[in-house]
Amino acid sequence: MPPLPQRITYRLAVENAPGRLGDVVAAIEAEGAEVVATDRTSQQRHVVFRDVTVEVRDAEHGDTIAATLVDLPEVELLAMTDDVLAAHDRGKIRVEVTREVRGPGDLALVYTPGVAKVCRTIAEDPVAAYRLTIKSNAVAVVTDGTAVLGLGDIGPLASLPVMEGKAMLLKSFGDVDAYPLLVDERDPDTFVDTVARLAGGFGGINLEDIAAPRCFEIEGKLRQRLDIPVFHDDQHGTAVVVLGALINAAKVVGKELTSLRVVVQGVGAAGVAVINLLRAAGIEHIVPVDVDGIVEPTRKAGIDPIRRRVARQANPEGLSGGPDVALAGADVFIGVSGPETLPLELVETMAPDRIVFALANPTPEIHPDIARGHVSVMATGRSDFPNQINNVLAFPGLFRGLLDAAATAVTDGMKIAAAEAIAATVGEDLAHDYVVPSAFDRSVVPAVAAAVAAAAREEGHVRPGSRGSLASESEAAQQEAAQRAVQRAIARRFSGDEA
Repeated sequence: MPPLPQRITYRLAVENAPGRLGDVVAAIEAEGAEVVATDRTSQQRHVVFRDVTVEVRDAEHGDTIAATLVDLPEVELLAMTDDVLAAHDRGKIRVEVTREVRGPGDLALVYTPGVAKVCRTIAEDPVAAYRLTIKSNAVAVVTDGTAVLGLGDIGPLASLPVMEGKAMLLKSFGDVDAYPLLVDERDPDTFVDTVARLAGGFGGINLEDIAAPRCFEIEGKLRQRLDIPVFHDDQHGTAVVVLGALINAAKVVGKELTSLRVVVQGVGAAGVAVINLLRAAGIEHIVPVDVDGIVEPTRKAGIDPIRRRVARQANPEGLSGGPDVALAGADVFIGVSGPETLPLELVETMAPDRIVFALANPTPEIHPDIARGHVSVMATGRSDFPNQINNVLAFPGLFRGLLDAAATAVTDGMKIAAAEAIAATVGEDLAHDYVVPSAFDRSVVPAVAAAVAAAAREEGHVRPGSRGSLASESEAAQQEAAQRAVQRAIARRFSGDEA
């Protein structure tokens, strides 16, 4: 993978004279870097202080720019800051209180002695924790650090910035309070036992960056053991957005979703989840392909229990061979594999009005510029091309809906509901280059949340007696009003004001 460009901000003291800033910019560009911003921070009589932000190839290139600036006459380099490291300074999330403690009355209300009443209430009725504690809005982001982005197995501590980022997105997009849990354990059973023992204070578990095939075992065992939703975003978040985009892509090319002939290249965590969800949505003709060819029961190479199960469930025609056999006449290619692994000549063997989702990042299975003119709908995982398949379209709204309903599980029905909500958000703007909404479309989360919560209630996967299980909004409003009245009475009691 080529190194990603970095941004470094250089703080400079520059002589307050015409042309000096131009000299600085010219010197930077002469070193093959790009100035993306210049900000005047302050000024004295003969000196202007500026922050100059520069896009460089890597850290060594940044040091070269610094040396160049040091050599410029009438320019002094005061500091240099890596913008990525600066953005993570002291972490990206924090805990905030919902009620200030300004005096003895507040302290008595939220802690001792008032809190004892809440504790007794929960001891008598555990469901009350969803009404009286953070559990109703709390998600644990859990990892062992074995499959972090493109970095691989870097361990749980090094994965913390990524887990913070996921918690940050849950809060920013879905108003979900999430916190990273780093589990330094490679044995799946011990990992499951650890998470299960820590899960009591959370309303949901988001598994993140756990390598296959361990992720399948861990998720399955946690689902069996816990009575809260367990969701592995690397699997199911991808699958939900893929299904949402495919619903719309099928409309664009005028084909029925369930009639599509689909090839899924890559049978890891995401690929298996995509296959399972497409099957749940009614698509029967799915051919899984990995580095050893079509995954089918008689194949000897590269078969493990997960692939063996996929082989039994998919590929209804019993195809065998390589990707050329799988792609001949296919309507859809979904790649969750590796870069530049889909040759154009194989794309041209697909059925007319081809749909290609090349999701390997940052280099897709086939580059959109190469595929242009040969496919009807093209999607990637990149933000610089249309139709970005981005998990942030799924997990914030999905968890928002699960928590709103006080759901006890997450099911295929809920995931399909989320996918349909994502697809519906596109609305009348549906086009070849717009089958999935932008990751920054703020209408997506409430739509997904409402659909998921409704599906949870319809399926009966909600906690009896919780606010989320109430079918009527008026009932929920009445319960909330009663609760507020109780809280006001407690506040008056401990503040000494009984009036």
